[in-house]
Amino acid sequence: MSRIGFIGLGIMGSPMAANLVKAGHQVTGHDHKQSSMERLAALGGRAASTVAAAVEGAEIVITMLPDWPQVEEVSHGPFGIFQTVKAAGTPGVLFIDFSTVRPETSRELARAGAQVGMRVLDAPVSGGEAGAIEGRLSIMVGGEPADFEAARGVFEAVGATFALVGPHGAGQVVKAANQLVVGGTYALVAEAIVLMERSGVDAQAGLDMLAGGLAASRILDTKRESMLAREFKPGFRIDLHHKDMGIAIAAARDADVAAPMTGLVAQLVAAARAQGYGSLDHSALLKVIENLSGSDEV
Repeated sequence: MSRIGFIGLGIMGSPMAANLVKAGHQVTGHDHKQSSMERLAALGGRAASTVAAAVEGAEIVITMLPDWPQVEEVSHGPFGIFQTVKAAGTPGVLFIDFSTVRPETSRELARAGAQVGMRVLDAPVSGGEAGAIEGRLSIMVGGEPADFEAARGVFEAVGATFALVGPHGAGQVVKAANQLVVGGTYALVAEAIVLMERSGVDAQAGLDMLAGGLAASRILDTKRESMLAREFKPGFRIDLHHKDMGIAIAAARDADVAAPMTGLVAQLVAAARAQGYGSLDHSALLKVIENLSGSDEV
């Protein structure tokens, strides 16, 4: 079992840290919310008042933060991850960034980590809050094969599916691909619901049929009931999906590939934010499609 410093105990990070504790790891967590650290301590972990306090003595350092500015702040900043490890003179510490950030951020973390003797993996996840709670996340990893193997115990504690998909930054590219597929699927399911409801069709029965045929998807399996009920409690917020679609578009530009559907989905997600749905679950794209379709009253 490992000594782990875990930074970022939010909607995703908190249950992930809890699952690491359950797996027998010694987890010291830091978050800007005192209540999040207290929750980890109640489960058997330890609370750290600063990033440095979480990192000191850790064999593995984990970050799970909203975006690249926060990751760069806790890693490069004064009394941050790199400075703390360098001052301790403990080479070989493994740094796993579970955050979804730009591929270039992950590559820069790897370069900076190497300068202080740290091994770095980018390991963005998919599965939302439910997947984090159940320990069934899908983890897309970029980095060196030996470092991936060293992190296997961590991945087994928080995920059901994990794979090394390429060098540093590759995990972020795969996550961008994941998010464009997820966003596009939500948009199409939303259109299907509105089409059936406005046509006088039993949308519940219709979605049940779709879920049993070639149109089947994880989203239909887990979200069709809540979408039909217009329940959009956030498992993954529109605001975060908006950020991720920006990463997907930038990745497509960097790779010099055409991604017209990605652009359309990004605009629908941006419209959701503009219409005030940023704090809702990304299945709230249904509200955008309803707004675009206007009132069903004659």
